[in-house]
Amino acid sequence: MPIPQGVDVKLERGQVSVKGTRGTLVQRLPDEVRLKVEDGAIVVSSLGEEHRQRALHGLTRSLVANAITGVTEGFEKSVEVRGIGYRVQQSGKGIVLNVGYSHAVELQPLEGVTLTVEGNNLIHVRGMDKQLVGDMAARIRRVRPPSAYKDKGLRYRGETPRIKPGKRVAGTA
Repeated sequence: MPIPQGVDVKLERGQVSVKGTRGTLVQRLPDEVRLKVEDGAIVVSSLGEEHRQRALHGLTRSLVANAITGVTEGFEKSVEVRGIGYRVQQSGKGIVLNVGYSHAVELQPLEGVTLTVEGNNLIHVRGMDKQLVGDMAARIRRVRPPSAYKDKGLRYRGETPRIKPGKRVAGTA
């Protein structure tokens, strides 16, 4: 995979360090995989053809590619708040969710992740580490997952959860 302009890649013992405009990410490397920097590109090679070694080869390639994308562009995931009376507010660096419980749920971002609220029903999770962005978005969604019977709950933007028919409709079939 090619290394973009402005990205510095260092191969150290058992890890790769990727530095860009947004910061630095360090990724540990498994023993079955080797990395080389040749002609402005990173070359990933496995030390064998067994199933585990081939799987680690693909995993390592994806992790390094995600690190390069993260330090140049960053990652974003959006969570929608749906339901009558459901809303979200920005509270410092964190957010406060009112999603039908008797209390408001406060969430603070993980290290390296920022939370921003658009309107009162959309949360943007941004950061340079794809795994942390996805983890934070999943923690937010876990507060009130989408309902299977009604169009309410927290869902990823673009997600279309399967809505089940109610008892009355299911009984007539």
